[in-house]
Amino acid sequence: MIAVRRARPTDAAGIGLVHVASWRSTYAGVLPEPVLTGLSAPRQAGYYDRVIRGGGVVHVAVASGSDAVPEGEASVVGFVTARRQRGHATEGEIETLYVLDDFRERGLGRHLLRTAAAHLAARGCTSLLVWVLSDNPARWFYARMGARHAEDGTVGVGGIAVPQAAYRWTSIEPLLD
Repeated sequence: MIAVRRARPTDAAGIGLVHVASWRSTYAGVLPEPVLTGLSAPRQAGYYDRVIRGGGVVHVAVASGSDAVPEGEASVVGFVTARRQRGHATEGEIETLYVLDDFRERGLGRHLLRTAAAHLAARGCTSLLVWVLSDNPARWFYARMGARHAEDGTVGVGGIAVPQAAYRWTSIEPLLD
């Protein structure tokens, strides 16, 4: 069984593991290898622990029972973080959305995205934005969920400029259905 819920500080270690595993899987061949090998699950866990304790918007997909890894132990298999976009009172931003490889294609990304959108909508956000690396093979997911390509830019990762693309939902409503 897999449930999506608001993250707790005790989820931080699992979130850190998912973050690192997802980056290593998704960005192999996209980002320099030293960036990926230099990732640290404990360091990421510390970051997410601070975000959760600080009231940040973090939701997790937790597997239990026969879906759990290892079997029988509840574990974080995906997560999403979101916030109001800086400088925009009514636009929300998905900061991260990661699901472990073995749990993709089960609707977890969609569930996590919709959960974060509902949370932001309840706080007055009427539109939503997400930035993804241009070479991210999963960027199609956002378009399939109704977002439209809005702009291009770059982000610094490991000391290099990496192309990125913004996808926007001009109305958050379709994600709330």
